[in-house]
Amino acid sequence: MRLNDWTDAQLIPLAARAGPHREAAFELLVRRYAPGLHRLASGLVGAGSADDVLQEVFMSVYRSLAGFRGDAPFGAWVHRITVNACNKALAARRSLALDEVAEVTTLLTPVRATEQDALRETLARAMAGLPPEQREAVALRELSGLDYAEIAAVTGVSLGTVKSRINRGRAALRERLSASGYVPDAPPVPDLPTVKEKL
Repeated sequence: MRLNDWTDAQLIPLAARAGPHREAAFELLVRRYAPGLHRLASGLVGAGSADDVLQEVFMSVYRSLAGFRGDAPFGAWVHRITVNACNKALAARRSLALDEVAEVTTLLTPVRATEQDALRETLARAMAGLPPEQREAVALRELSGLDYAEIAAVTGVSLGTVKSRINRGRAALRERLSASGYVPDAPPVPDLPTVKEKL
């Protein structure tokens, strides 16, 4: 069996102690989790600071892996470390730097690129204005793609609290975006049956 096929539970003991496969096992864990954690960190601290936060996260994980007890899944544990590192980075500065917006990776017309930049800035401001627990829950759901149970494990709160924080956060984001002049597309309304179709 190749190392790439191993589960997190199989890789963690290898990565946690000195041995011939330590570096390879740890590198594989990093490759598995880095993209999602980077999206999360970008959403919480801005794209420009996300790399620094992630470097700090993985250094912390490397140092602490031997102490990982497995009370929660590894993914929940590493997401919690990431959220804590993001909160620490945010506390170190007064506000989210809006000039740290991710660069556009697709070819856009200048007008479209300007619209995208403006939308990113508006979203970053709206996210920064959320209470920390709502910002965290929304980011874990929308940026990391975690399900509600995973978010509950990461944050240490009940499933109902997670759902409530996400709903409140989404509502606050909609309100903030609308107040700033951006009106998100409304979901399509299904066609209502006509009187003849009902008969």
